[in-house]
Amino acid sequence: MSGRLAAILVVAMAILFGLAAPAAASTAVEKLMMPGQLSQAHAKLEEDCANCHKVLQKAAQSSLCISCHKDVQKDLDAKTGFHGRDVIVAKSECYACHVEHKGRDNPEIQFEPSTFNHGETRFALEGGHSLVPCASCHKPGKKYREAPQACADCHGEKQPHKGNLGKQCETCHSVESWKKLKPFDHNKTKYPLRGAHAKAACVGCHAGEIYAGLSQACNDCHAIRDVHARKFGLKCEDCHSLEAWKPAKFDHAKTRFPLQGAHAKAQCADCHGGNITAKLAVTCISCHKAQDVHKAQLGEGCGDCHNASAWRANVKFDHGLTSYPLTGLHALVACEGCHETRAYKGAATDCYACHRKADVHEGRFATACANCHSPLGWKRVTFDHARDGHYALDGAHAKVGCYDCHTAKAVQSAKLPTDCYSCHKVKDVHRGAFGTNCARCHTTQTFRAAIIRQ
Repeated sequence: MSGRLAAILVVAMAILFGLAAPAAASTAVEKLMMPGQLSQAHAKLEEDCANCHKVLQKAAQSSLCISCHKDVQKDLDAKTGFHGRDVIVAKSECYACHVEHKGRDNPEIQFEPSTFNHGETRFALEGGHSLVPCASCHKPGKKYREAPQACADCHGEKQPHKGNLGKQCETCHSVESWKKLKPFDHNKTKYPLRGAHAKAACVGCHAGEIYAGLSQACNDCHAIRDVHARKFGLKCEDCHSLEAWKPAKFDHAKTRFPLQGAHAKAQCADCHGGNITAKLAVTCISCHKAQDVHKAQLGEGCGDCHNASAWRANVKFDHGLTSYPLTGLHALVACEGCHETRAYKGAATDCYACHRKADVHEGRFATACANCHSPLGWKRVTFDHARDGHYALDGAHAKVGCYDCHTAKAVQSAKLPTDCYSCHKVKDVHRGAFGTNCARCHTTQTFRAAIIRQ
């Protein structure tokens, strides 16, 4: 019997058995006709050919493959991955590449790795990846599509950052080489690099490959260089800039005590001593008490007279607010003219206390200079004997000199008796025979003329 005749006989028998017992006969015949075992991955499907085949419908085979391999269907629909992007795959049936019935050890995928275009997959091999052996990423027993794609999945154990920078390796590294770093934009972090910081090496701040959670305070990095030994506190930025440590400048104008005038030239230690961060009082006396030549007799309001330019420059004091306003020529007199010491308090306010040496009257009118003289000048005498002395000078009295009556010097009071006899006793030709009331006969015009009264 020829081979062709045998085949026809087998088919005829299959049809015969199929009509008598359709299910069992069909399975038996299919197994009898199966060209070889399936691959190990599909071995469980071997019991029923209908899992992958439809009788006399060869075109339906790919749809049956897809019904199981739903992940491939998603790639085809989305045109992603190898199955969705390769032009040949789109025009071919599954069995064109995935050959079965070649035995358990037969690989179900028929392709040559050395000529496979990895660019049509989700992960194109570029840079250093193009030289990596397939087995480095595609592990035995795993589907090719299950190979990891994230950098950390392959390089996680080798990376020196210990996970402190997350898993986005591509943020800094390129596919050319691990050591070929991309320019890292520190401006996108919470700490943009400015000034000298922009030139600092990464390891200068990120020692031990620690990047996340680092402090941003100056002293935390620069404490080892703190020549002030923390006596200026921890806020380096109050004096130093990002450009360079030197020169350092503290803007005192931002405090509650801007430095003006002579204060601008003072050294920090002049006011702060050894504790630069200690809070100080801003009153003048709190710093200048030792220099107070007034011995606290003028109070603590130094600013009422002095300014920040210099203690002795443009000193202003309003004497009009005291109990002794300066008027006339007194306003031109230097402070030292009346105040013998810079205590100032206790200076006398009576004229004689200052002008005793200038008293040409030698005390004949006591110390009440203001009865005759004015602050506008010594020679501007305004004494009216009738008004101020309560004794009008009329007749011959009007021609009498002041010293003719006021003969005594350094008297306690300039008041004199107003009766005639007290002055004219030595000239009484009557020798007291007519008493002491001269005015009964005489007038102020002259002693020689007398009125005899009855």
